[in-house]
Amino acid sequence: MANTSEIKNGLCLNFNNDVWSVVEFLHVKPGKGPAFVRCKLKSMTSGKVVDNTWPSSHKIDVVRVERRKFQFLYQDDMGYHFMNNETYDQTMIDPKLLEKPELIKEGSDVDILFDSEKDMPLTVELPQYMVLQVTYTEPGLKGDTATNAKKPAKLETGAEVQVPLFINEGDLIKIETATSNYVERVKK
Repeated sequence: MANTSEIKNGLCLNFNNDVWSVVEFLHVKPGKGPAFVRCKLKSMTSGKVVDNTWPSSHKIDVVRVERRKFQFLYQDDMGYHFMNNETYDQTMIDPKLLEKPELIKEGSDVDILFDSEKDMPLTVELPQYMVLQVTYTEPGLKGDTATNAKKPAKLETGAEVQVPLFINEGDLIKIETATSNYVERVKK
């Protein structure tokens, strides 16, 4: 057991019979009345985000989490299959534990967070950026670059993102996984 003074971003805790991760928090010490901690929590199992407020020095149940490196192998109707990079053991992950499954490419390395007491996967964290190939996009019009115009592009993983007009089929582009936004073109 810990108390609310130990809360920080990324901390995992048991709350309402579920494992939650602290997304953001704020210690508040009003001029009048007792101090409290306001938190935004995200469920590690369902992805639901809730706001909660605890009084200062309230006891919280912290969950010990392990981060392990895995490589994405393939996806089928049962789920997503990953291989542990150290032991070569394979594990199947439910699609709801992935935030952006459309951006994951076969052979990509990811981090999987496990509840160390139950050895249960909690969530899959993609790298900050993914480099993917554009498989289809309309050609841009020459001279139509006066504004920051964008066009849709389909990627090798099946995802569709907005890219600048100068991007063509076959180009490699860097995508930010948190927002699914185009970052830059990558040289081959």
